[in-house]
Amino acid sequence: MLLTRIKGPRDLDRLSLEELDQLAAEIRSFLVDAVSKTGGHLGPNLGVVELTIALHRVFDSPKDKVLFDTGHQAYVHKLLTGRQDFGGLRTKGGLSGYPSRAESDHDVIENSHASTVLGWADGLAKANEVLGREDHHVAAVIGDGALTGGMAWEALNNIAAAKDRPLVIVVNDNERSYGPTIGGLANHLATLRTTDGYERFLARGKELLERTPVVGKPLFETLHGAKKGLKDFIAPQGMFEDLGLKYIGPIDGHDVEALESALQRAKRFSGPVIVHCLTQKGRGYTPALEHEADRFHAVGVIHPDTGLPVKTAAASWTSVFADEMVKLGHEREDIVGITAAMLHPVGLNKFAEAFPNRIYDVGIAEQHGATSAAGLATGGAHPVFAVYATFLNRAFDQVLMDVALHKCGVTFVLDRAGVTGDDGASHNGMWDMSILQVVPGLRLAAPRDAEQLRAQLREAVAVKDAPTVVRYSKGVVGPAVPAVGRIGGMDVLRAPGAEVTRPDVLLVSVGALAPMCLEIADLLDKQGISTTVVDPRWVKPVDEALAPLAERHRVVVTVEDNGRTGGVGSAVAQALRDAGVDVPLRDFGIPQRFLDHALRKEIMAEIGLTAPDIARQVTGLVAKLDGRYESEPATAVD
Repeated sequence: MLLTRIKGPRDLDRLSLEELDQLAAEIRSFLVDAVSKTGGHLGPNLGVVELTIALHRVFDSPKDKVLFDTGHQAYVHKLLTGRQDFGGLRTKGGLSGYPSRAESDHDVIENSHASTVLGWADGLAKANEVLGREDHHVAAVIGDGALTGGMAWEALNNIAAAKDRPLVIVVNDNERSYGPTIGGLANHLATLRTTDGYERFLARGKELLERTPVVGKPLFETLHGAKKGLKDFIAPQGMFEDLGLKYIGPIDGHDVEALESALQRAKRFSGPVIVHCLTQKGRGYTPALEHEADRFHAVGVIHPDTGLPVKTAAASWTSVFADEMVKLGHEREDIVGITAAMLHPVGLNKFAEAFPNRIYDVGIAEQHGATSAAGLATGGAHPVFAVYATFLNRAFDQVLMDVALHKCGVTFVLDRAGVTGDDGASHNGMWDMSILQVVPGLRLAAPRDAEQLRAQLREAVAVKDAPTVVRYSKGVVGPAVPAVGRIGGMDVLRAPGAEVTRPDVLLVSVGALAPMCLEIADLLDKQGISTTVVDPRWVKPVDEALAPLAERHRVVVTVEDNGRTGGVGSAVAQALRDAGVDVPLRDFGIPQRFLDHALRKEIMAEIGLTAPDIARQVTGLVAKLDGRYESEPATAVD
C-alpha cells in the first residue's frame, strides 16, 4: 500500500498523479474502516482527501503553516504527517479527534471552535513579515460553513488591508457545515459554483476575437480593460475582490493536479489570495452521501458496509428536549427556535419540521444569534436558542449586554454541558455555570432527569422579562430520580430519619449528577454519617431556603459538573456568607484546567469526581469536625 510508505509530507513529492489517485482511494478506505470502529468525524475527512494531499505537496509543513478551521477535517492531515495508528482515536492515550500540538509539530490550532482560522493566519503572516521570513508561507483552510461566522469576516477585513502580505486562504466549499450552509454567503458561493469562470470565458473570447480581422484584437483589449464589470457579470466573485483579495476558482477539489496548479499560483502571489475549492462531503462512501442530514459529519461506532449504528441508541438528553420543544410549539405560537448551524445536533430538527416558519439558522454566528434573539423577544416572540454549552462562551457579551440588560425573555438551551470527554479540551462544557453567574437577572436550571428537563424547559419559557438557561449533559439520559419532598423551590432527594436532629451533611446535587450524589449519601451512611440530598433545580439564583437549611447541618457539600472556580459551589458559599450562616462548605467540581480527550468516566475518575472519591473526602471532613468538637472544653449547662 502507498499509504504505509507515507511517513511525512515530503514522501508525497515522488508520487505520480496516478499514484496520488491510488493514495486518495487508500486513504478513504482507511478512514471508513478506522472511524467505523471508534466513531469520529467521517464525512468531512472523506471530502478533503485530495485537497489535503495537494496542500502538503505545495506547502512545506511545518516550516509553512497549514491551518485547519475547526479541525474536524484533519484526519487526512494526520495520516500524511506520520500518524497512522487510528486504533485509539478519541480515546485516552490515542490520537485526538482534532489537531493537537502535543502530537505533532505539523499541528497549529487545536481549539476546534469554528471561524477562528483566519485570525490565526493573519497573525502568523504578520509574524513572518515582522521577522523577515520570506520563505515561510501560511495556508488556512476554512469551510463555507465557517465563513458564516463573524470572526472570519473581521479577519478578512484585516487580511485584505495588507495587499503585499502573502497569505493563502483555501475555501473548502462543500455547501455544508453540519447540515447545508445557509444565508447570503451561501447563496453567493452557490452562484460561483454554478457560473462558468471568467478566465474560461475570457480565453474562449480571446480565441474568437483574435480570428476576427481588424477589430478583433482592439475589442478584446477593451473588454479585458473593463474586466471588473465583465467579471461581475460572468462570475460574480467581486465580493472577495472588492475586499482586495485575489480570487482563484472555483477549482475541482477532487482533482489533485488542478488543486496543485491553483495552490502554486496562490503561493507565488505576493498578497492575500482566496482559492475556492469545490468538494463533496462524504465522498467515496455511499452511506455518507445518502445521509442528507449531515453526510456523516460525526458518527458513533457503525457497520462499515452499511453505515448503520452497531448499537441502538437509547433516549438522549437532546431527544427529550427535541420532543418537548415540538409540544411547546403546538401550545404557543410565540415560541421560535434558533440554531447556530447545528439544527440536528441540538435537536431542533423536529421543531423545524413541525414549524418551518419559526426556526432560524444563523450560521456559525453565536454572537449574532444571541442578539437576534433579543430582538425577537423585544418584538413579542419567545426565542429558544439551542447551542452546545462550550459555544455559548462566544456570545457572553451579547447575553450580558443585549439580552440581560434589556430584560429580554430569551431561553438558552445548553447541550453537551459538563465533561463531554472524547472531543477534548475545547468541547467540555465546563464554563457555563461560572461565566453566567455574573449576569444580573439570569436564571439557570440544571435538570437531573428527563422529567425535570421537560418541566424546567416549560418554567424557562414562561419567563418573559429575563434570560433563562437550561443546561444538560451529553449522551443517554439517566433513570428518573424522584423527589421525596420539597423545601422552597428545591427538591429533596434523600432525607435522614426523623430521629436525626442535626444531620451531618447537606449535599447539594447539581443536575445529572443526582444519581452519583445519592450513591455518595449511601456510602456516607455506611460510615454513620447522616446526609440530606437536595437538588436546587434552579442553581441561579441560589434558593432562599438553602441558607436556613444549611444552618441545620454540620457541613455543606456541593457537587457539580462544571468548573469549581466561580461555579455553583462558589455561589452557594457566597449565599451562606450573606445570610450569616457559618457552616463549613466543601465544593466538588471540575478543576480549572484543560482536560485531555478520554471517555467521560475516565476523566471523572481522573479529576476525582466520583462517588467513592467524594465520600472519602467528606468522611475525612466530618471526622475532623468530630475531633475538633471532642477537643473543645465542655460548656456548662444550667
